[in-house]
Formats: sequence, structure tokens, C-alpha cells
Amino acid sequence: MSDKKVCGCCKKTTARSEEERKKLIHRLNRIEGQIRGIRGMVEKDAYCADILMQSAAVNAAVNAFNKELLANHIRGCVARDIREGKDEVINELVATLQKLMK
Repeated sequence: MSDKKVCGCCKKTTARSEEERKKLIHRLNRIEGQIRGIRGMVEKDAYCADILMQSAAVNAAVNAFNKELLANHIRGCVARDIREGKDEVINELVATLQKLMK
């Protein structure tokens, strides 16, 4: 049996290199820190415009995370599935892109 963890929402997993995993976790840790900073600003009644600027920075960081993860997904999972004749991955990718672009 594999030691891969599967989330409760899906059955698929993705094998990632240690380098890829570290990069993604590093980005997420930075985003988490930014969110904690915003919470602290709200708790200290910081000026709204200052909070909004930090919120915009978080949005940019999440977008950068999504771009990196999406690129990895296309180069890895999607390309592999297409080579294996699993064309349904294209519809899955389109649906994912539509959700990201809301």
C-alpha cells in the first residue's frame, strides 16, 4: 500500500518531486504569514487602505501559486494523461481554468 495521502474530496493524487513540494509549501507559508499579518492589522484597527494593499498582495501571491501549480499540472499530469490516451483530462483542465478565471 502506498504512503500517499488522499484528501477527502477526491481520489486522485499527484507525485511531486521534493523540490516542487518545497517550492509550493514555501509559497503557501508566505501566504499564510501574509494572512496572519492582515488579521493583525484588522485587530489593531489599521487604516482600511493599508489593509486593502496587503490583501492585494495576498491575491497576487495566491495567483502566483496557482500559476506555478497549473504549469506543473499541465506539464506533468495533463501531458501524461494525453500521452496515455485519456483525453477526458482536457475537459477537466478546461473546467479547472474556468473556475480559476471567475
